[in-house]
Amino acid sequence: MEPVRRKALVDAALRVIGDHGSLAVTMSDIARQAGVSPALAHHYFGSKEQLLIETIRSLLRQLRSDTVAALKAARTPRARLSAVIRVSFHADQFAPETIAAWLAFYAEAQRSEETRRLLVIYARRLRSNLLADLKVLLPADAAERIAEGAAAMIDGLYIRQSLKSAPIGIEASIALTEDYLNALLATASPSPRSERGRPHRTTQGQMT
Repeated sequence: MEPVRRKALVDAALRVIGDHGSLAVTMSDIARQAGVSPALAHHYFGSKEQLLIETIRSLLRQLRSDTVAALKAARTPRARLSAVIRVSFHADQFAPETIAAWLAFYAEAQRSEETRRLLVIYARRLRSNLLADLKVLLPADAAERIAEGAAAMIDGLYIRQSLKSAPIGIEASIALTEDYLNALLATASPSPRSERGRPHRTTQGQMT
């Protein structure tokens, strides 16, 4: 039962944080949502802080798993770029409680070194996934610039989704990011590597 209960507590933490819009929740709040006692929650995670870190890790593992699967299904560098964009706006990631939790974790990163480290891993992984295929299509300097811009656009659109007064849907966010990428790809000089191609990549770097 331990893996089941640990997952139930992580899922409950995500929902409670999302409902509150901050990390100002208690272990009792999370345990109540999971249907277990606070003592059992402390038994499995030791402290609320450890449970919150595991919640971030769970989000990152799911995002990495979805990205790897999407990249395996894509057959060209351009298709893999689209796969990364679509996974970033996946319905699960766009759930209101998930968005609220991500924003709460970003605020916590100003105080928690471990939270900051995990969010830096996410940012580096997104950039790396974009850059790997952009370098096949473009010279290195152009690829670097466009990867930074696309990653910033993905994060910015994700944050704007939290503004209930002016929500941006999944498909609209994907289309805006694709338009940005297409416009810059059309004006940049192709990389010599794009003429030769390269072996299909099936795995990405590890996510902790």
